Amino acid sequence: MYRILLVEDDKEIIDNLIEFLSKEGFSVKNAKGQTAAIELVEKESFDLVLLDVSLADGNGFAVCSAIKSSTCLPVIFLTASGDEFSTVTGFDLGADDYIAKPFRPRELISRIKNVLRLTGTAGNITQLGDVTVDTVKGTASKNGKDLFLSALEYRLLLVFINNRGAVMTRTKLLESIWDIAGDFVNDNTLTVYIKRLREKIEDDPQNPEIIKTVRGLGYKVDA
Repeated sequence: MYRILLVEDDKEIIDNLIEFLSKEGFSVKNAKGQTAAIELVEKESFDLVLLDVSLADGNGFAVCSAIKSSTCLPVIFLTASGDEFSTVTGFDLGADDYIAKPFRPRELISRIKNVLRLTGTAGNITQLGDVTVDTVKGTASKNGKDLFLSALEYRLLLVFINNRGAVMTRTKLLESIWDIAGDFVNDNTLTVYIKRLREKIEDDPQNPEIIKTVRGLGYKVDA
């Protein structure tokens, strides 16, 4: 599930966009001003930013500049301004696209998917709750902070990602890890690695919400 940061201070627009984008399978978080938006980008992981130019606190140009100076996050400007100056300024700051209000919801979805595809985000990033896995860079982070997974922990996480929605027996997990790692991993070792992985990715390892135990069968990560 792709995570979108919506930087907008109009309550009606916020409610409508969150409802629509959520139905389309996106996870949306809202920041109403410049300060809140920059703080969220620093603390959490997102796949794309929808950014209004006019904000009660600061402005979208400053937010875009801050985002692009420290991240590769794609940015789409949302604005009622249809003038050439705003468009050029947005692109000069590194914006990836620009769509004027009022816009058709389906057009927005099309623009979002196109930007994700062109920036290489689509297909590379997997979200598991607050955990973000970049399968191209081979990294895993939680709320923007590197989890520093070992090779086997990362491989185990990839096995779950590649089999989302399916129950993975301990035998299947052992076979999958053995195939890649080339190291001997027995049943007891698997238990240790699942415990370590949960300690790094779960908010409460004792009550896991990502890697769930299916009693008598194995483990499962929801689709």
